[in-house]
Amino acid sequence: MAISPATAEDLARAVAMLYEQAELTLIDRLREALAAGIDSPRWADLKLAALGDLQAAITEVIAALETDASGAIHQAVSEAYDRGQQAAVAELGAVATGQAAAAAVALPSAPAVDRLAAALVSETGPVHLRILRATLDTYRTVIAEASAAPLLGAQTRRQAAARALASFAARGVTGFVDRRGRAWNMASYVEMATRSAVGRAAIEAHSDRLSAAGIELVMVSDAPEECPRCKPWEGKVLTRGGAGGARTIEVEHATEDGRMVKVRVAGSLPEARSAGLFHPNCRHDVRAFLPGMTRRPGPKEQRSRATYEQSQKQRYLERQVRAWKRKAAGALEEGERKRATAHVRAYQARIRELVAETGLPRKSHREQTGGAR
Repeated sequence: MAISPATAEDLARAVAMLYEQAELTLIDRLREALAAGIDSPRWADLKLAALGDLQAAITEVIAALETDASGAIHQAVSEAYDRGQQAAVAELGAVATGQAAAAAVALPSAPAVDRLAAALVSETGPVHLRILRATLDTYRTVIAEASAAPLLGAQTRRQAAARALASFAARGVTGFVDRRGRAWNMASYVEMATRSAVGRAAIEAHSDRLSAAGIELVMVSDAPEECPRCKPWEGKVLTRGGAGGARTIEVEHATEDGRMVKVRVAGSLPEARSAGLFHPNCRHDVRAFLPGMTRRPGPKEQRSRATYEQSQKQRYLERQVRAWKRKAAGALEEGERKRATAHVRAYQARIRELVAETGLPRKSHREQTGGAR
């Protein structure tokens, strides 16, 4: 059974959901704190005096998030690693090779799981520090803008506070940049990091099992809607480890005749992953390559009409739906909430049009806040 990051991506939801729920809780706490006494002439002074109370409430949310996230991360990585091992056992068992018995022998998973989980906890650690600063900065900004607006004659205090809070609700906690220089908000960043980690765990476990069975070659699938980073590796044979590099090697065919088979190797699995293969949302998989037995992938079957660019457009529309849902959650006025809800419906209509036009599957769970993405 082939393995891909998609095999374990559902496990990232338990982690990402914690951060989405925390973000919604922060928006709710801000909305309640700012709305209280907003018509009082002493509103700004009262809000600044209550800053310590808000900070304590946010710190409590962060502490609970850290505890829950650490456990959820370890559980997700452990389950992903188990799935990877099981996939290798099932794959070799299906071809009934003598190596299947070797692959079925249990391998110790705790060290690998602890290492991968610790790396993810470390990567998401700065998120918790950013939450407090971003939320308190937003609180101060709302107070400053709402206090200045009536003096300038531009807006009422309530309108100014609603606008500033809606801006925060739409973008969430921001300030996270990945290795490629892309900016993310908190929930999306954690989801991306967790998907990468559980996908890496599944593929690493699969590779470890193949190694135990003495199998050193794997093959990458040919998947629809491939991105430019993955396309060069489609259908290619790779070594499980090592420096890689394109070359032709000779391996002994695992049959009774003992003949030699030449295999063109395009590189190594670590090399392909460093180049971008198995990025988050990657649809490619990898499987054991048994010379003389494994069939090369044929033409893509049941390929959708969509391009990679259209799949990214769908991701963009899904992000807009989530952003406007957060705006609705943070709205101070009923009219503002209705306008945000109207935008949600408009973007959902565009998603329906896109999937009807391209054949892309609609993933409604990715349009939810505080739920699966």
